[in-house]
Amino acid sequence: MKSGLIIYVVGKEPANWDADYELMVIKQTANADLVEIITAKTGHFDVLDAWWSLLTRGMQRITCMIGKFSPAGNLTLTDRKLRLCG
Repeated sequence: MKSGLIIYVVGKEPANWDADYELMVIKQTANADLVEIITAKTGHFDVLDAWWSLLTRGMQRITCMIGKFSPAGNLTLTDRKLRLCG
C-alpha cells in the first residue's frame, strides 16, 4: 500500500529555506512514498489540495502532520498525526 504524508507548516518559512531539500529529508525519515509540504512557497493552498494531489498519484494511506520552523530556521514536526484515508 502506497503512503503519502502532508506536512502543514505553521508560520512563515525562512528566506533561505529549500523546500526540495526538506522534502528529501522528510521522505527518508518518515517512511512515506510521497510527501507534500504546505507553505506559501510550495504551491499548495490547503490540506485538501495536497490530499487530492496525493490521491491522484496513487497514494492509498495519507497522513497529515503539523510542522513549524525553529528560531534557527529548521522545520520540526509535531508528534501528532491525523490519518486522512487508508
